[in-house]
Amino acid sequence: MKDANESPTAAATRKPSEVLSSASDCIASTGHYDELRGRASNSGAQAPSSASESAINSVADCADFTGAWGQFFAHVEAQTRADLDQRSASLQRQIRDNGVTYNVYADEEGPQRPWSLDLFPLIIDAPSWQQIEVGVQQRMRLLEAVMTDVYGPQSFMAQGLLPPALVQGHPGYLRPMHGVKPVGGTHLHVASFDLARGPDGNWWVVGQRCQAPSGLGYLLENRLAVSRQFPQAFQHLKVQRLAGTYRALMDSLKAMSPLGKDAHIALLTPGPYNETYFEHAYLARYLGLSLVEGSDLIVRDERLFLKTLRGLVPVHGLLKRVDDQYLDPLELRPDSTLGVPGLLQAIRAGNVLVANAPGSAFLESPALLGFLPALARHVLQEELLLPALPTWWCGERSAMQEALPLLGERAIKPTYPGSPIHGSFDAVLGHTLDQTELDAWAGRIMRQSEDHTVQAYLPLSQLPTWQTTTTGDTDTAHGHMVARSVLLRVFAVSDGTHPATGQPRWRILPGGLARVAGASADIASMQRGGSSADVWALTQGEIDTTTLLPQALTPATLAQHKRLVTSRAAENLYWLGRYTERAENSIRLARLTLEALGGEDQTSPPLLQWLSKMAVANTLVLPGVPSALQARRVFERSLISSLGATDGATSVGYNLRALKMAGATVRERLSQEHWSVIVRAEEELFARCARLTLHGEYASTEALRVLKSASDHLAAITGAQTDRMTRDDGWRLLSIGRHVERLNFLAAALARGFEAGAVHSEGGFEALLGLFDSTITFHAQYQQSRDVAAMVNLLVLDRDNPRSLAWVAHTLRGRLAKLAGMATGVLSPLSLRVPDPDGWELAELCETTTTSTEPPALMELLDALGHAAYAVSDDISTTYFTHSGETKTSVGT
Repeated sequence: MKDANESPTAAATRKPSEVLSSASDCIASTGHYDELRGRASNSGAQAPSSASESAINSVADCADFTGAWGQFFAHVEAQTRADLDQRSASLQRQIRDNGVTYNVYADEEGPQRPWSLDLFPLIIDAPSWQQIEVGVQQRMRLLEAVMTDVYGPQSFMAQGLLPPALVQGHPGYLRPMHGVKPVGGTHLHVASFDLARGPDGNWWVVGQRCQAPSGLGYLLENRLAVSRQFPQAFQHLKVQRLAGTYRALMDSLKAMSPLGKDAHIALLTPGPYNETYFEHAYLARYLGLSLVEGSDLIVRDERLFLKTLRGLVPVHGLLKRVDDQYLDPLELRPDSTLGVPGLLQAIRAGNVLVANAPGSAFLESPALLGFLPALARHVLQEELLLPALPTWWCGERSAMQEALPLLGERAIKPTYPGSPIHGSFDAVLGHTLDQTELDAWAGRIMRQSEDHTVQAYLPLSQLPTWQTTTTGDTDTAHGHMVARSVLLRVFAVSDGTHPATGQPRWRILPGGLARVAGASADIASMQRGGSSADVWALTQGEIDTTTLLPQALTPATLAQHKRLVTSRAAENLYWLGRYTERAENSIRLARLTLEALGGEDQTSPPLLQWLSKMAVANTLVLPGVPSALQARRVFERSLISSLGATDGATSVGYNLRALKMAGATVRERLSQEHWSVIVRAEEELFARCARLTLHGEYASTEALRVLKSASDHLAAITGAQTDRMTRDDGWRLLSIGRHVERLNFLAAALARGFEAGAVHSEGGFEALLGLFDSTITFHAQYQQSRDVAAMVNLLVLDRDNPRSLAWVAHTLRGRLAKLAGMATGVLSPLSLRVPDPDGWELAELCETTTTSTEPPALMELLDALGHAAYAVSDDISTTYFTHSGETKTSVGT
């Protein structure tokens, strides 16, 4: 790397590093701004004629990098392509290990899509960032004024400054909110602006997002991941930190809410099926918010409450990630299951702050950009400091006539994106269309003029990215720098009100989210296969060292920071426990069955009958499949083929997928290691089951290996649940779910073992011990005994055996009592549903009659335990997962 005091002659003769040589070859496309060199690209330079000329040009070209990029490479320790390949692999591994995803369950049957992040950041020098910061703050003041007028006097429309069709004709304009003053006096608390740098180096506004802009969580993960790869560069370039802006947002939301600094703020998410759900969970954890769905909330007496296991808890503020139309099914979309009935009335009553105030969606129309310059002059008496790309709304005849002749040089965008009542479409670039397609678009625009907006095309600036490709059979990675088009998303967040004027203030997050276009695209979109990059906004002043770590807490405030367990989270934790236990039981039962079918006792009728009944009862095979007694190999092949099935038989794969889905809904409550092993367990099982050979002995052997690996994963999952989770009511419900499932499964297994006579055969006896995971314990206590009384003592009565029915029943009774908040040693009515093991006697349970080998008392007890498990499950659902009661009218008349 170049020494600061090195002479130009020495620099020209010094051999460049592979990294700098690769950087010198990374040139932006002609007509695009080259972020690496800080100028418009002219990539028509001829190739060097010799290796020595190449080396000289590489050093000279690297010396021509802008100051920030020169400093960046000066502090990057990597010298070879292999070094950067290793960092790129480390970065992708970190993204996978952290479980960062973009479209969680977008494909329910497929794996989640990992978040895509490039190795190099987008670096913005201090003067450029100051221009962006001032321009975005000015636009926030203007948009706030527009919201105040549109939902107030509506003078802008009366004066012709805003077309009514773009406001009142927009589906995002909410008439129920007209005349409503927002709690705290601010409509917009979070907004984002998509910016592009033109060939001249200036920044232009391409679009704005005001409903529920995404990216605030992903950019945090990007910063954490990329800064770890280049710690020295991050330190020396004076990159401004992010935490202070997030703290300003939280302080602002609390200060403006009805309760002030002690307000309870929640983050409203559409749920785990939303493509950016990872971000919602990440933000909730980072900001210390309750992550809630619409079903978690209820409005009573015009106030918003959170449904928790301990009752209703007031909510004073919502940071929403749900589009406005879905917020209240009573007054907006009646088919919405994402919102809260009566929420708008609670807002109108001034009892809850919602960020942003509902009704800002019309601001996202690209057509509005063309009207903002005149509005700025009228409202602010200022020219916009950060211009938008020239925009023509075709709903104005003059604008349409001006736009149509140059359609091939413009971008065509929907005026009402995503609208169910207007014609919506994906934006297209005119230069990618042939003449026939252009004519078709022109005709469509003339027929439906209001639905179309035409915007000037701007070649996006291009950022150096590190692309790694794998070649040959050796899976060797080779990386090189490639220039890719980039779009910058900048965020503005509420910063309270000005102490002198009382007017809203906003703070610009220093940095943002860079979206990088794919190899053959000039549209930077994650949905179209693009990537992301961290954004380093440099500062010439002091670096903000603010953190989100809480200040000194008093005993009173400590109680307020205790995590609440919502009814929805409680229900999903309960089912997470049940599916964990089901997965473990199905794995153990499948392993036992395959081992028995290929072992010494494969001809034992009692054993095969018991295994067949257990497999059908637990849907490891479908009911129509011949039993192991009738067709052993057919039964075996059916069991193996069902291991990775997700419909029909609910075998191991089904239970692991259900476990992951339940875990995804409470992801903010699981450690990263816990979640990662859940994902790996499911992905590995389905991948290996897809490769299983279903013919010959190999299939059974390989299936046992698959089950062994899944069993190891389940051990890690159960270990995380046992040792890594806080013992709150949520964990108790998870534990209760596991014990309910275990009680029912083991009681039924033992009962069927007696009914089939398996307990009286050597193979069946050992299989039952194995299913109870008690083989080693039994033989340590009773050596090679096959005494049924000894088995009953260990599997039913032994309080030291965590797999015995007495231990499970006793533990379940205690968990249920603690859940109900009972004093130590006092049982709740729900606890009393489970039979008390204190009254169980070995002699009575082992006593048989002359006509049957099935002990009546034992069989009666096993049946009672199974019924108790079902009864407890039903009672838990009605007691803790719903909140019913008298509800007063929420919508005023």
